[in-house]
Amino acid sequence: MVNSETPSLQKTVDSEIVAVTVYTNKALVTRRGVVSLTGVERELIITGLPVTLQTESVRVSGSGTVGVRLLGVRSHYIYTTEPVAERVAQLTRQIQQIETEKRYLQAQIDALVLQSNFIEGLREKTEEPFAQSISRKNLSLSETLDFLNFLGSQYSEYAIASGDCKSQQEELDKQLQALRASLQKIQTPHSQKSLNLIVAIESAGEGEFEFELSYIVDYASWTPLYDLRVNNTSKIVHLNYLAEVTQNTGEDWIDVALTLSTAKPGLGTLPPKLEPWYIDTPSQRNVRVRQRRIEEFDLAAPRSAAVEANHQEPEELAAESLIPAETVVAELSQQGSVVTFKLNGGGNIPSDGTPHKTAIFNDNFPCSFDYVAMPRLVSFAYLQANVKNPSNGATLLPGKANIFRDNIFVGTTNLENIAPGQEFNLNLGIDEALKIERELVERQVDKKLISNLRRTTYGYRLLITNLLNQETHVKITEQLPVSRNEQIKVRLTRSNPQIQLGEMGILEWLLTIPPQEQREIFYQFIVEHPPELTVVGLDI
Repeated sequence: MVNSETPSLQKTVDSEIVAVTVYTNKALVTRRGVVSLTGVERELIITGLPVTLQTESVRVSGSGTVGVRLLGVRSHYIYTTEPVAERVAQLTRQIQQIETEKRYLQAQIDALVLQSNFIEGLREKTEEPFAQSISRKNLSLSETLDFLNFLGSQYSEYAIASGDCKSQQEELDKQLQALRASLQKIQTPHSQKSLNLIVAIESAGEGEFEFELSYIVDYASWTPLYDLRVNNTSKIVHLNYLAEVTQNTGEDWIDVALTLSTAKPGLGTLPPKLEPWYIDTPSQRNVRVRQRRIEEFDLAAPRSAAVEANHQEPEELAAESLIPAETVVAELSQQGSVVTFKLNGGGNIPSDGTPHKTAIFNDNFPCSFDYVAMPRLVSFAYLQANVKNPSNGATLLPGKANIFRDNIFVGTTNLENIAPGQEFNLNLGIDEALKIERELVERQVDKKLISNLRRTTYGYRLLITNLLNQETHVKITEQLPVSRNEQIKVRLTRSNPQIQLGEMGILEWLLTIPPQEQREIFYQFIVEHPPELTVVGLDI
């Protein structure tokens, strides 16, 4: 792809984006282009690059039918004035049109004023003769009413019409104000900034040269999203791993090879260095804090803008099958803690700052189900899926997940970083097929004081019914009151099935309930305190 040659030893060349690697807060862009060299060129000018480009990150390489030496790269910012003549003409026409509409409305208002004045004059001139005619009975009652109705209807009609015209004028004034403000704004010259890269070369002669240019840009990022669909019958979790890509770099990514990476190049390759922790007066401390931040910035920034000669060619995009329709997934690779996803599609991300979703991969994970219940709060159990990320699977990065249970949306959750082979839980909401009844079956205050203490005994019964057609595992959690006063004692005296009292008064039973059967839990506890002491918070 060759552009017209300038009279000097420079040649302007075109390039197009062929690959993009998106990180969590920036992106690596790769461009390619082809230029015909005559042997006299000393500089290649690559135009139209975004100002979000980090100039120190630029790398150039290439190959061709002629030997070329790449001597260096420099950047040059271009400032151009935005052409506004067409927009000015358009706004001027709109203003003139609205002013014409205002003049037409004013003419209507003037005509209504004349008509209203005529009716007023007619009323004044006919008032005395009309009264005399009524007294002499020259006019009938119906004629009198017709005349009065005529005057009233005309006054009302003219007033309403005049009010409508004035309202339209006010609306047109608002439009005129906005248009004139826009016209004034664009008539003030605005410069646009763009970036050119100038590559110094030495060519051995005539021939074709294909160059490759790469650079880092800001204002690009991606975050993981998940759709998790749980099937109760098959005990399968279908995980759809998505990426939400956002970029406002100033250039559109159209039909590019898109790769997502978890690397964080902006943090540098060296671990941070601890500085002495000083304390001082406010003014001196602020100066040192600013100095430390400057040093940290220097540490994180790349050090040089060298020209590289060897770049690995991106792999060709895998062919997509159109029939039948299928979800295009990514090619995953992992080196240490850095995970990359090379997408076999979805490489169309415009520079509009809005999120664009693309699929990374989807897979089925086997799972098992458990129930957790807190009968003191809710009379139903919560279903929980226990899922294991396969040992040969991909790392699931932290991100928001939408959870579906048998194709019904039940809510959202936030997944933490889940490594291959790691287990995680999904909460699937209330399941009414596991019914729980909680009843206070004993509350007895001892009439006699024991060791000068008042003793109150409480007993609770829980009845858990499995209405499902399959065996279920459920964890029942209850709690005893916890004393914050050393004179108030709480003791667990009995439990069936028997368990040990946990921290902070927690009681937990792990039950296995066959289908369509019930299990019963009973526990009893005692609260002791001096009789003169009032206990608050014991609402059970």
